[in-house]
Amino acid sequence: MADQIPLYPVRSAAAAAHRKRAAYYSAAGPGSGAEWPSSRYQLEDESAHLDEMPLMMSEEGFENDESDYHTLPRARTARRRRGLERFVCGGWKLLCASCCDWLVNICQRKRELKARTVWLGCPEKCEEKHPRNSIKNQKYNIFTFIPGVLYEQFKFFLNLYFLVVSCSQFVPALKIGYLYTYWAPLGFVLAVTIMREAIDEFRRFQRDKEVNSQLYSKLTVRESKNSIGHGISEDVRKSSGLFYCGPLAPRGSGGSQSWQKRPLHSASSCFIRTDQLDGETDWKLKVAVSCTQRLPALGDLFSISAYVYAQKPQLDIHSFEGTFTREDSDPPIHESLSIENTLWANTIVASGTLTQNEMVFKRLHLGTVSYGADTMDEIQGHLRNPCPQMQSQAGGNNASSTPPRKAQSSAPKVRKSVSSRVHEAVKAIALCHNVSPVYESRAGVGGEAEYAEADQDFSDGNRTYQAASPDEVALVQWTESVGLTLVSRDLGSMQLRTPSGQIQTYCILQMFPFTSESKRMGVIVRDESTAEITFYMKGADVAMSSVVQYNDWLEEECGNMAREGLRTLVVAKRALTEEQYQDFESRYSQAKLSIHDRALKVAAVVESLERQMELLCLTGVEDRLQADVRPTLELLRNAGIKIWMLTGDKLETATCIAKSSHLVSRTQDIHIFRPVTNRGEAHLELNAFRRKHDCALVISGDSLEVCLKYYEHELAELACQCPAVVCCRCSPTQKARIAKLLQHHTGKRTCAVGDGGNDVSMIQAADCGIGIEGKEGRQASLAADFSVTQFRHIGRLLMVHGRSSYKRSAALGQFVMHRGLIISTMQAVFSSVFYFASVPLYQGFLMVGYATIYTMFPVFSLVLDQDVKPETAMLYPELYKDLTKGRSLSFKTFLVWVLISIYQGGILMYGALLLFESEFVHVLAISFTALILTELLMVALTIRTWHWLMAVAEVLSLGCYVASLAFLNEYFDVAFITTVTFVWKVSAITMVSCLPLYVLKYLKRKLSPPSYTKLTS
Repeated sequence: MADQIPLYPVRSAAAAAHRKRAAYYSAAGPGSGAEWPSSRYQLEDESAHLDEMPLMMSEEGFENDESDYHTLPRARTARRRRGLERFVCGGWKLLCASCCDWLVNICQRKRELKARTVWLGCPEKCEEKHPRNSIKNQKYNIFTFIPGVLYEQFKFFLNLYFLVVSCSQFVPALKIGYLYTYWAPLGFVLAVTIMREAIDEFRRFQRDKEVNSQLYSKLTVRESKNSIGHGISEDVRKSSGLFYCGPLAPRGSGGSQSWQKRPLHSASSCFIRTDQLDGETDWKLKVAVSCTQRLPALGDLFSISAYVYAQKPQLDIHSFEGTFTREDSDPPIHESLSIENTLWANTIVASGTLTQNEMVFKRLHLGTVSYGADTMDEIQGHLRNPCPQMQSQAGGNNASSTPPRKAQSSAPKVRKSVSSRVHEAVKAIALCHNVSPVYESRAGVGGEAEYAEADQDFSDGNRTYQAASPDEVALVQWTESVGLTLVSRDLGSMQLRTPSGQIQTYCILQMFPFTSESKRMGVIVRDESTAEITFYMKGADVAMSSVVQYNDWLEEECGNMAREGLRTLVVAKRALTEEQYQDFESRYSQAKLSIHDRALKVAAVVESLERQMELLCLTGVEDRLQADVRPTLELLRNAGIKIWMLTGDKLETATCIAKSSHLVSRTQDIHIFRPVTNRGEAHLELNAFRRKHDCALVISGDSLEVCLKYYEHELAELACQCPAVVCCRCSPTQKARIAKLLQHHTGKRTCAVGDGGNDVSMIQAADCGIGIEGKEGRQASLAADFSVTQFRHIGRLLMVHGRSSYKRSAALGQFVMHRGLIISTMQAVFSSVFYFASVPLYQGFLMVGYATIYTMFPVFSLVLDQDVKPETAMLYPELYKDLTKGRSLSFKTFLVWVLISIYQGGILMYGALLLFESEFVHVLAISFTALILTELLMVALTIRTWHWLMAVAEVLSLGCYVASLAFLNEYFDVAFITTVTFVWKVSAITMVSCLPLYVLKYLKRKLSPPSYTKLTS
């Protein structure tokens, strides 16, 4: 078909541009299903020419009729700027990158990923060995630990500076003092860092070992003379990726006994969690291959000749393609395998980064009446009292062949009674879902009682619900709380228990699962007592509003619940006669057997039922947020931090969480990026997104992957302008790639926050990683730089500790440089006076003492300094935003400290030379004492808020120096330093070096006070 579609020139006249634009916008609107495929084929054919069509990024482009494609001037300017950088640094970067790539290829050669064929019970037929399926969250191995830690430390300029200075002391011409005065502090810092990394790495190793040592049941073949091919179930370590060919169930380690959660129809299905893969804590239903469900025993799996073909490993964890083939049947059986037939290892451990993943039913709206948390007892009262109208109606429908829809229209008053509407709404919620009740079973050693359901306890206290979505569980739990309980379910039926204890059985005729395209799910059931057939359906309001009967309240109430942060579901039903259902089943079966366009034909048949459905109710479910999530996000936003939410949840779930957490404000527009599959669609969708201003972006992982492949920089530039970005259905690899993209594109630091194993790669890729210890385990916290127990603690971690750490580190770093520059200036002045003679000014213990006990305590006491109180920093997050200006540590501040060091060093040295008498040793005594006093006074000048330990450090350092004068007769004239002349000369030089700086600081605070002084005054 694509070969018959004409190709249009890339830069043709206005008609071609209008044609492409019309095709795109007609596809976006309703009723364009027939036009969209043709335009899509055209885009695929034109995608080869898109290299010549730069992405339209300017308003003028929409007014130009010649083409839809123009480029953003800023993007071109940025590329020109980057061109100079590439010219200067390109050679060095290319050389380093080439060397690193060469070393990586030598040390770790990656094998090409291929598809695999697995024969049941015949491991010898495997064509090649595959890597072990084990979890590894460690950063290093035994060979890369030391190089990796050293690289992480010396990639920062200041650390590298101290390393270079220390190494320069091995050169005799540059050597000043003793080597240990340089290498001892550096070695101490490195030792502490290595010990800390080693402890964290060992904890990661222990955690990985614990997870990789979990037990699972494996079916093996035991060969003997009398029995060949019998299956033996044994416990082995750590399962690999499994294809669910038979009644397998994951197991968790627990000594000699273990607890399992299994549905009633566990012979052919089970539930697993994949939160360590995609972050979703809901339970996934996994179904066995149908032809193996008829085998009488587990061991019979090895008595058949069958194999599984699986596609090569993919980054997309939401899809799978494979086939199951049984060769010993006539004809051979071929069954397709999908994601529903796969099991993963390590997929059974709980909480979201922002949410608790605890769904609570909050609201039920029937149009004329609304029930909330404080009025649920009224619903219980309606359900306890049987509704005579409903009973008479059900009996009439059973005795008559009249279609239920006509009966409904003939008795509108009965339908409008509140009691009957409550009964219908609750029953619809209790039936329209994919939830299964699960009862705990106690398995013995080796799993002998694993499949004995006689030992199960079917009491209410032992029942839990498992489903593919936590919303579903919340709805069924709510129906149980009001009196209508789901007690049993298998693939063909379900049973409900009424408040009076009566058991109602319903036969499941058809199930229509939820998909991201349809945004709704449905079920057709037959009441065994009345033979009444009903089609129930529920879904998002955007999908259901067009299929329900006319009403004047649905849109308004959906908006009200959405503003409250509730997840809304519209529930509707349609009664069917036996003839109507048989006609539908015939057409539905034929559509499923179609070879061409099967999905479209099946959808069309199902849509034939979705017409003029009776609107029953609107439900609102709350995904409980962690404590103080909303104020924390508001705090971070006011601090100038842009927040991106990367999640594995579905689009609707992610959007709802973004609204409920106030990541997206109520008045803010949201642009949902349409699904794109090729370059042309991404091109047009980015153009449409460019028009939006000040709106949040919601994009799925699949669309994100396409855009990053072709328009990485354009997407990053547009997304960075948004106030908030939500990326849903993201794989762990995509999360890490987004973090690296933001680092590369913006040049700013990124902080990744996660709580599960699926966040480890993102945490390690970001500049700063924060792990939340929660129900999902400690994998994220062990891989992170910081670990917290609640999301709300991030606010204090950044606003108080982060801000104070930045300011203290800036002051400490600049003061350490000042301490070295001032003595270097004195050495330079001294050498210049004495004709540049290579004679050190201070030798031996004087240099050691200056770098350690004389000045170390006051300088490092600066880490206790704070400009504002923690309460003030939390109350005014704009103080943190002020840090982005870089005023605390910049080239300007560095230059100021260099000038101060030169001024003070010159004053101290020239003053000592000017005031000394006849002995050179007096110069040393005067200058060194004035130097120590100057350093102590400069620390006092820098301090903004005094701490008692700071005063102790000042007094202790001065006391140590005064006490050591009695033992420094090798360097000083003890008789001279006890005279009044020594005291006034030292005092005069110190005053000249420090007093002007105190005056300047006072004038600056009066004339141009810092921003925080206005808050503390």
